[in-house]
Amino acid sequence: MSLETDLLLDRRRLKRRLVFWRSFAVLAVVAALLVAVRGGGALPMGGAHVARLPVTGLITEDRKLTEAIDKLANDSAVKALIVSIDSPGGTVSGGESLHNAVARVGAKKPVVAVMGGVAASAGYMIAVSTERIFARESTLTGSIGVLLETGEVSGLLDKVGITAETIVSGALKDQPSFTHKMSEQGRAVLHGLVQDMYDQFVGMVASGRHLTPDAVRKVGDGRAYTGRQALTLGLVDQIGEERDAREWLAANKGVPTTLPVEDVSTTTLLSRTLASSLGPLFDGVWKTVVSQSVRLDGAWAVWQRTDER
Repeated sequence: MSLETDLLLDRRRLKRRLVFWRSFAVLAVVAALLVAVRGGGALPMGGAHVARLPVTGLITEDRKLTEAIDKLANDSAVKALIVSIDSPGGTVSGGESLHNAVARVGAKKPVVAVMGGVAASAGYMIAVSTERIFARESTLTGSIGVLLETGEVSGLLDKVGITAETIVSGALKDQPSFTHKMSEQGRAVLHGLVQDMYDQFVGMVASGRHLTPDAVRKVGDGRAYTGRQALTLGLVDQIGEERDAREWLAANKGVPTTLPVEDVSTTTLLSRTLASSLGPLFDGVWKTVVSQSVRLDGAWAVWQRTDER
């Protein structure tokens, strides 16, 4: 065998060894990271657990989140759902979407709500879909109502010499408009829309809290209540936090307090498909790489919206 052939074979053996050890090194690093993070309690163990749904900030339509919630109903590993709310509200449609999704989970397994500093308007709408509501004494909740804001700048346009022309197919097509004052007919129609959505909100509260619609309307004039006030009005069930909710689930639903808690997110299910132990880690990377836009439109069920802009 020639010297060149020997050198070629040796080079091939060396390449194979390098590939093996590089692969081994990468796997070792990944394994070490998993052990370190799991040891810190950051990764789910893939077994039975309690799901936690964080509802924070302004509530808007989120189809992916709704789909993720729906998956919980048929997930045998999920023994209960805690809806953790810290939100002043948001769009009526966004609150309705999450309310209905949480209710579908509640039809199959225990669901409770835990309120933070604020759980008002659409945030409260979501809470009433659960079996039991926990609030802090200082929680601001309630604010049962709907608002539709608009503006009108025709006076300013006149001062600067600008004339706006709008061609419409009907008298109500451009109601409301920024370029001319709202007509009485338009105001009446828009008020009817708001009132109908308010009636829907009242119906959700009445059904979830086992109250009559008239009883809900008496406390549902748009004002917010503290958790302590809400308790006396029957809008919440108990003063407490997540620890108290876990104890209630254990005593009344047989859900052990020792079960771990795993947050629900739009990427949880995708993470489990890729690797059950990499869920939250992949979730964090995904959220960092892929930004999500937020649409703010439609009628609002929100407490003090002007402070949240």
